[in-house]
Amino acid sequence: MQDVNVIAPINQLGYGVVGTNITKSLSKLAKISLWPIGSPEASNEDIDILKQCMVNANFPNFDSPCIRIWHQHDMSQFVGRGLKIGFPIFELDKFNEQEKHHLSYLDKIFVCSEWAKEIVAKEIGNQFKVYRKDICVIPLGVDRSIFMESSSCREETIFLNVGKWEVRKGHDVLVEAFNQAFKEEDNVELWMMCHNPFYSEEENSKWQDLYKSSKLGHKIRIIPRQQTQKEVYSIVAQSDCGVFPSRAEGWNLEALEMMSCGKKIITTDYSAHTEFCNNSNSLLIDINDKEDAFDGKWFKGQGRWAKLGQSEITTISDHMRDIHEQKQSGNSLFNKQGVKTAEKLSWENSANRILSSF
Repeated sequence: MQDVNVIAPINQLGYGVVGTNITKSLSKLAKISLWPIGSPEASNEDIDILKQCMVNANFPNFDSPCIRIWHQHDMSQFVGRGLKIGFPIFELDKFNEQEKHHLSYLDKIFVCSEWAKEIVAKEIGNQFKVYRKDICVIPLGVDRSIFMESSSCREETIFLNVGKWEVRKGHDVLVEAFNQAFKEEDNVELWMMCHNPFYSEEENSKWQDLYKSSKLGHKIRIIPRQQTQKEVYSIVAQSDCGVFPSRAEGWNLEALEMMSCGKKIITTDYSAHTEFCNNSNSLLIDINDKEDAFDGKWFKGQGRWAKLGQSEITTISDHMRDIHEQKQSGNSLFNKQGVKTAEKLSWENSANRILSSF
């Protein structure tokens, strides 16, 4: 059996969900030695598997490949003499000098999408002699034992956005699109499950106030962060459509999870989620231009991301209104093509792609 060393966070945040699921899936196919980044937080179902992987780390095979699932600016620490493989999940189309320096140190680079592969090749390929064959696309997955097909039993049309409060995720324009799309008499709600653990309570409150104080604020529900994937599913199951007007994404786990449940998806036709979002399974927001990635908090203009202007906001509104009219007319909103997409993007598929890339 192949030995693989894994360094990754284990928790319910983005990188942590990826680290947990890739470790679990690899452990069915290989002997995994795991070094968690930070304090591990696992669900009861995953504890035994992950504990065994951490026990294996007491006697690792130092000649085995080592995968570090983490940010591209922090790729210096690996275990052993084997292949050093970085697996960063990034949103922007440009790297700074520190990121280039760390990525150039790696023997292989795993990325989630063809979009990301092109960026790595362009940004560091020529300067550091990183060859395209050493940049491997490993699509992420969804756990369909949790995110299974479901239909909302509610009379209202429920739109749901999941993802921590950020300008990058288009939360500044989604509220405008919702208020533009609907009137007081429309039987519709927007649910925002967007608590950002990296913001202060005051910063989180400002985002909530933006929504609750808007024209249709009484039709907007702010949902606290859920602690497990099953709790997330319980919210998703009650919704009709996921709306993700993102300026840039490293993958967009939540969109794929909602697809897996058969929910309609509205999202931008830009960045990493174009790996699985297309005209057959999503209502796309065409992106006509890009702009400097600046939000005054996390992004300071290093790269560029999708520009969301009035035309894009109108498109979001039109798509939301169309979904609402379909539901109120009694038509099915089941996203059959979305489910087919999710069936192909399992974590087992991710694990197999990893093992075949060594």
